[in-house]
Amino acid sequence: MKADTHPDYHEITVVMTDGTEFKTRSTYGKEGEVLKLDVDPKSHPAWQGGTHKVVEKGQLSKFEKRYGSFLTSGGKDEKAN
Repeated sequence: MKADTHPDYHEITVVMTDGTEFKTRSTYGKEGEVLKLDVDPKSHPAWQGGTHKVVEKGQLSKFEKRYGSFLTSGGKDEKAN
C-alpha cells in the first residue's frame, strides 16, 4: 500500500443553523476548524414536514402548470381508450 494516500482525518466542530454545536471527525479543513451549516435537518423542508411547505411556496401548482395532468392521468395512455 502506498504511503500518504489517505487525507488527514481529524476533529472539527460543526455549527447547526440554530447555533448548536457538536464535534465530529472529518477530512474537512484542518484540525479544530469550524464548519457552519446553511442547511441542516432543523431547517430543511424535507425533514420538517416536507410537502406542505413545498405546496405553500407554489411548487406543486408550478409543476401541474408545466406538466398538465401528468399526476392525475395515472400514467394511462389516453389514445388506448
